[in-house]
Amino acid sequence: MDASQTQRKIIHVDMDAFYASVEQRDKADLRGKPVVVGGSPQSRGVVCAASYEARTFGVRSAMPCAMAFRLCPEAVFVRPRFEVYKAVSQEIRRIFYFHTDLVEPLSLDEAFLDVTHNKSGNPSATWLANDIRAEIFKRTNLTASAGVAPNKFLAKIASDINKPNGICVIPPSRAEAFIATLPIGKFFGIGKATEKRMHALDIFKGADLKRFEEADLIRHFGKAGAWYYRIARGLDFRPVKPHREAKSIGVEETFAGDISDLDRLQQELDLIAQELARRLQKRNARGKTVTLKLRYDDFSTITRAATQNQFINDADSLATVAKSLLRNSEAGRRKVRLLGITVSNLANRDLSAQRQLQLPFGDDAF
Repeated sequence: MDASQTQRKIIHVDMDAFYASVEQRDKADLRGKPVVVGGSPQSRGVVCAASYEARTFGVRSAMPCAMAFRLCPEAVFVRPRFEVYKAVSQEIRRIFYFHTDLVEPLSLDEAFLDVTHNKSGNPSATWLANDIRAEIFKRTNLTASAGVAPNKFLAKIASDINKPNGICVIPPSRAEAFIATLPIGKFFGIGKATEKRMHALDIFKGADLKRFEEADLIRHFGKAGAWYYRIARGLDFRPVKPHREAKSIGVEETFAGDISDLDRLQQELDLIAQELARRLQKRNARGKTVTLKLRYDDFSTITRAATQNQFINDADSLATVAKSLLRNSEAGRRKVRLLGITVSNLANRDLSAQRQLQLPFGDDAF
């Protein structure tokens, strides 16, 4: 492994069956049962999350709810409560920031942390990962799994090795050996189609991938071939990026009951536009493109967008554009469970960035 890789200690924290686990935590009658968070079996919706009890039947995220029901007829289907999941996610992130400011959230339930230079001065990334997992459980009564490694690619893979409620540590000295025996389908970023193409080239494990020259991989897989060449050697130089430039600012609302009245929906857009204007003005941001997000009662989601000739950030302008987009949807004819407005194509964005400190370490510091 390249020497520069040994200058980072990265933790990838991934909550275990997050949405489903929150539902089981909050509703005692769901504990120990196969829980599917998503639409009803009769809807055209998809699975947002499945508890580990449901996963034993083959139920997976993004699967049609009707298929999930066929695989597991005894499953309990629960509508998602995204506002609750967001609140829990914020509590978990506060734990992350207690240890390091170098936190890169990937979604509500996972994030990368660079703990090379952490706030407690602890040299052991493994110790910190276990401390973070314990604190998450103490505060939320939810379990998390973690991967500890010298780069993001390895940490991401490692967090999935001992799920649920586990940890996997890959120190620099073990990185290449670990990759050599890893099935190619386990490589983060290699999907089913690419896996099939690699199998056709007799690439089944990391060691098989490493036999190929970079030029050959580029010939077979295009620009991605250069990435495959590097990860076969455990090389990933991407830093944890704690301050991503905001490309959009949005507000959305999930209703307690589905709404079919168009006038009521327009009133809701007024309220959403007011909150969005407050957030834009707080950040001294304006935007040209307004996007309406609309989710129907069957969980199908659409977006409609319009770009203005000038930058806007006031509630009246935002609401006017959003209502125009709403009238070009099926709202009023179909029931709506969620509305949202997002502004993109921003001006006056926060361009601040934070440099990453790097300290050398060996396996004993992992």
